[in-house]
Amino acid sequence: MMRTSRTRSSISLLAAAGIFAVVAAACSSSTGGSPAASAAAPSAAAPSAAASGAAAGVYTVAVATGPLGTFLTGENGKTLYVFTADSANKATCTGSCSSNWPAFTLDTGETVTPGAGVTGALTTFANSDGKMQVAINGLPLYYFAKDTKAGDTNGEGIGGKWFVANPAGTVPSAAPAASPAGSTAPSSPPKY
Repeated sequence: MMRTSRTRSSISLLAAAGIFAVVAAACSSSTGGSPAASAAAPSAAAPSAAASGAAAGVYTVAVATGPLGTFLTGENGKTLYVFTADSANKATCTGSCSSNWPAFTLDTGETVTPGAGVTGALTTFANSDGKMQVAINGLPLYYFAKDTKAGDTNGEGIGGKWFVANPAGTVPSAAPAASPAGSTAPSSPPKY
């Protein structure tokens, strides 16, 4: 009998603790979420100071060197690209195109700064989504969805219109090879 009574008491205490946890979670979510959730939210939207090479909210556009020569990188060392169909401060890659080629955009209060070796002028403009897109010498900058790590250049030459962004911010004068040796560029170009 004593064991059954303790078991029932333990179950009652566990149930009460569970109800308290649910009520506490509900209360904290109505006031802006738990401290852990609030602390995690900014890191999902912006890189850490170490990842961007600068203070939080300031993104450094850096220069990387690889088989294609020197090119620009953005958040977490990911390669930045230009689309030759764009014109100055006018991004034409929208809609389904942007799922393969996400624009390099800034949230309110964020800024961008050139790293060592960037000689073109970095600016921002409001794209068709109303977001502030980063450009170099007016050329809108993008990432490529199939670049999975820093230094990947899988988008180089796709469709004869997508090229790694160079530090001077100039449009490529000739179409380079479709992709560097050893890359995993898709066999068919994505939709533009």
